[in-house]
Amino acid sequence: MDVGERIEEIFAGVGLTASLHVVDLDAVDLDVGSSGGGVREVDVRADEQVVIASIFKILLVLEFARQVVAGQLDPTERILVTADDRLGGWGLAGCTDDAEVSLRDLAYFAMSVSDNTAADLLLRRVGPDLLPMLAVELGLTRTQIRGGPRDLVEAMLDDVGARTEAEFARIFPTLPAERVWAMRVFDPSRTTSSTAREITRLLALIWRDEAGPAEACAMVRTWMARQIFWTRLAAGFPPGVRVAGKTGTLPGLHLEAGVAEYPDGGRYAIAVFGRADRLAPRRIDVDLALGHAARTAVEALRGD
Repeated sequence: MDVGERIEEIFAGVGLTASLHVVDLDAVDLDVGSSGGGVREVDVRADEQVVIASIFKILLVLEFARQVVAGQLDPTERILVTADDRLGGWGLAGCTDDAEVSLRDLAYFAMSVSDNTAADLLLRRVGPDLLPMLAVELGLTRTQIRGGPRDLVEAMLDDVGARTEAEFARIFPTLPAERVWAMRVFDPSRTTSSTAREITRLLALIWRDEAGPAEACAMVRTWMARQIFWTRLAAGFPPGVRVAGKTGTLPGLHLEAGVAEYPDGGRYAIAVFGRADRLAPRRIDVDLALGHAARTAVEALRGD
């Protein structure tokens, strides 16, 4: 059984259909402007167009970091977060009172806890029109950025006929699966989407200081290393392997992209995007399968 078959077996064991791409960062050609080509890679449907949800925040904080280094934005600029700004999810969405944070801390929250409110506010300040331009600059020709977290939330509410997030929370569990999967947020042609191969390209450019000034790339790497969620990629690797990642989650979708760095200097960019056969909100078995598949791919590249 080759590595691709072993990975497919891992996915099938938890009822997951997934795309995966893993590449050795020090053995890949990343000629900017082309799609790149893996010299040492593992590919499971890596060119399939898929929804990426919060994975787009990697591009967002990269653009923010580039503007900071260019002197276009002051990272200490203060932003007042009010009730009208709050979106569902972790972080600032759970605040009862108004909060004042810096732009730099919005970036930190967007990456560490995938804070939708923080990402939405940062996107407004950075400029939403710039992210598609950044994707083109980096050779991500199949990466489509269609709005930010607020656009996603509003589309979900509209698709189920809800006026508020509380109303959505009541309606959504009553919907049949076919109605859920028909929502725009699950259609790669109508929402923010990319491919596993393009996301590993983005990570490789960041880790090799080729996605912008070295200082900006270092900022993104630091924020990604501070992600608190550990049940996906990080759970698959042994102690001593440093994993920096970014999750993406929607009902039935379990997504993560990141880089695993070994003590011997080996560095591997990973993107694994899965769609579960059940819409259960918490699937630890699926999350752990992502990490298992990622490690299986990396060990194949390492010859372990």
